[in-house]
Amino acid sequence: MEEKVKEALDMIRPSLQADGGDVELLNVSEDGVVRVRLVGACGGCPFSTLTLQQGIERSLKEMVPGIKKVMAV
Repeated sequence: MEEKVKEALDMIRPSLQADGGDVELLNVSEDGVVRVRLVGACGGCPFSTLTLQQGIERSLKEMVPGIKKVMAV
């Protein structure tokens, strides 16, 4: 599952980088929880929660079956 998450993040990453940010994968638990770190402009952006929930989490759930939640650490 971790490889699929990495591939999905690689597809999402260009849109984050276009705004000066990025996302780092920290780990994927067996129960479908993905932990990421938002970096660059995304790390301090007031819209980072929205980006995480409506962008990254929604996309990962669509692309990788079994993902239940995405958390920023």
